[in-house]
Amino acid sequence: MVENFPVAAILAALAALVAGGAAEALHARRVRRIAPLAFGPRERPAAWARSAPVLRAAALAAVAFGLVTLLLIPPEKVSRAETAAGDSGEKKHVLLVLDVSPSMRLADAGPSGAQSRLQRARDVMESFFDRVPIETYRVSVVAVYNGAKPVVIDTKDFEVVRNILGDLPMEYAFPSGKTTLFAGIEEAARISKPWNPRSTTLVLVSDGDTVPASGMPRLPASIASVLVIGVGDPKVGKFIDGRHSRQDVSTLRQIAVRLGGSFHDGNEKHVATSLVSSAFDTGEGEPWVKLGLREYALIAALLGSLVLALLPFLLHYFGTGFRPGVPAERWRAESAAPDPVAGGRSSNPGPAGIIS
Repeated sequence: MVENFPVAAILAALAALVAGGAAEALHARRVRRIAPLAFGPRERPAAWARSAPVLRAAALAAVAFGLVTLLLIPPEKVSRAETAAGDSGEKKHVLLVLDVSPSMRLADAGPSGAQSRLQRARDVMESFFDRVPIETYRVSVVAVYNGAKPVVIDTKDFEVVRNILGDLPMEYAFPSGKTTLFAGIEEAARISKPWNPRSTTLVLVSDGDTVPASGMPRLPASIASVLVIGVGDPKVGKFIDGRHSRQDVSTLRQIAVRLGGSFHDGNEKHVATSLVSSAFDTGEGEPWVKLGLREYALIAALLGSLVLALLPFLLHYFGTGFRPGVPAERWRAESAAPDPVAGGRSSNPGPAGIIS
């Protein structure tokens, strides 16, 4: 029965629509007989009130659809699971290109300047993923130094990613040399090329690199957005291997622009929620896109119930302009007028029923 809950909900809505339509047709025949009493000489209600039968029948169908859907939908398939990548059939990916060069272990990062750049990268990324429905994504990590190596591909276990972002000494997997971020971008493009179009968010975390004027790797159609995050002190820095190392903001910003993405200096502040939403397409500005069957069922039941509850009051007060009886102003005027038959006295009874 659970597998057929959409069909059952639709059948319930159709049954309610047919029953409501038949009841409205019978009610319309009865009202037609007393139309002069209800609506006056015109024998018709207000223009908007003529749609009341359709509104009532549609509201009954909406309530039936919503309640039957809520009755049959299983709790384990509510909201989060409906948007999960495995249920929708469309895999979403986060592709993290992480700089693991020795300079990333220099301790000049964070608000206090006491963290290593790799530790700061971990804090920024954990805050980043906390605001993303990570259960709907598969995460891949590419380590880059003077080359690039995939560390994990399409994992759904974020603890694996957290361990990689920790103190895993991945720089020892590479021979000594200069950092080449382009190698990491090329490897990311190669990995993501067979994935679905616009299904991947590319995140590059680094303290900077020397970037040539040409030769930027071309990203495949699977990359939907790019975010470059810089770590390390952009002003002071430290010495390593005979050279001064600090976060190269201008270079990282240039990479972001050339890749068509955004840059964020993550040395002191976490990534803004607006940037997270833009990079990961969380749809905070488009709530209707993220609604599932449960939400639509709730909306249908609520709107249908509101129509059924408010429609009688609206019909009573605004359904017709006809008001039977003598208006109070006219009654007072006729009461005060003299009656020539009664010798100049008013023959209408006063408020106490006495002839004046």
